[in-house]
Amino acid sequence: MYTLAILYPGYSAEDEFPALEQLIPDASFPVIHTWEGGTAHDVEALLALGSRDTLAPAAERARELSPDAAMWACTSGSFVYGRDGCREQAGWIEEAAGVPSSSTSLAFADAAHHLGLSRVAVAATYPEEVAGHFVRFLEQDGIAVTALSTYDVPSGEEAGRLDAEWVLTTARAADLTDAQCLLIPDTALHTIALLPRLEEDLGMPVLTANQVTAWQGLRLAGHPARAEGLGALFRR
Repeated sequence: MYTLAILYPGYSAEDEFPALEQLIPDASFPVIHTWEGGTAHDVEALLALGSRDTLAPAAERARELSPDAAMWACTSGSFVYGRDGCREQAGWIEEAAGVPSSSTSLAFADAAHHLGLSRVAVAATYPEEVAGHFVRFLEQDGIAVTALSTYDVPSGEEAGRLDAEWVLTTARAADLTDAQCLLIPDTALHTIALLPRLEEDLGMPVLTANQVTAWQGLRLAGHPARAEGLGALFRR
């Protein structure tokens, strides 16, 4: 059994990880909550959410589970630090957890490269100012964003209440001209059960936050990260 400690802020879509255990029966995804308050989609709030003072204690609690890897399961709370800051952040977690560690933002970039993608569209729950940090993060890693759509969802809690139809409608509305893939960030959004339908509807790979978080964590743990029902990323 592979154990991936999931460092997760607040309460919104953490039930995605038990759902992943049903699809990947030789993996366990215990969730450690890093933050008990609200998770506002605001740059200053997100910098606090992803700070060392916030993450290190949670990573130390994760160490007690003897995991094989640890993941900071927050896209916006990692990309606001930029590419280099994001890597430094993963280092804080690794030091505290004592196992290989990464974050959702780093996982998005690695997943795109793994699939051989260099041009992506992004459909983001965030306000435009926050989403712009994700665009710059991807560009710093050599990934061009061909189109960005933003939806001004003010917090992770509100994103967690958005239903499947909202996700599907948002994905279908994305401008996919020149894109090789659609990225849907935000670990507060429920997307795992929708991956097969999203890729069927759009006719291209779709990368979502909790999907890439699990994929990256599995790879760090030495798992092959292959499974049915989780999109092209898990078939490659």
